[in-house]
Amino acid sequence: MNDQPFPTLYTNRLILRQFTLEDADDVMRQAGDKEVARNTLNMPHPYLPGMAEDWITTLHSDYKEGSSLVYAICLKDSASLIGAIGLTLHMKYRNAELGYWIGRDHWNKGYCTEAVKAIIDYAFTDMVLNKIYANFFASNPASGRVMGKVGMKYEAILKSHLYHWGEYKDLIYYSIFNNQM
Repeated sequence: MNDQPFPTLYTNRLILRQFTLEDADDVMRQAGDKEVARNTLNMPHPYLPGMAEDWITTLHSDYKEGSSLVYAICLKDSASLIGAIGLTLHMKYRNAELGYWIGRDHWNKGYCTEAVKAIIDYAFTDMVLNKIYANFFASNPASGRVMGKVGMKYEAILKSHLYHWGEYKDLIYYSIFNNQM
């Protein structure tokens, strides 16, 4: 059980903070974008009313249980929500799986890379994790470029590993270890 207050992270342009139910409309609009959903494994599409509220409520309980740490990615200058980033925690093994999405209006501006750097730094420094790993569809090389920019290294490709949106997709894994920082 996690009794610690939810940690807020700050970067040059971003605030990574806990989601609130007031974020639900922004989550539904941005995560519900077909192009965002196409590049993520567990994003529902269509994104129906009530789904965002349910998801946000689950995030709060998962944090209290110590199983995940998921942030709303917000622009520092306007506080606008632009995406999400999080870790599925495996504290017994001192590792976590990283996942993220950015609303399409904010693609190709470096926000995702900035958020990933912040959460990796927090996980290695404050949580003392040993390894963070992530995966992406081979059809989404932009996500792999983000991972490479923050120092994550290629580990493996799982060929035709998942059936997603009517086709088999390759899943590419990257990771970073605490001693690489």
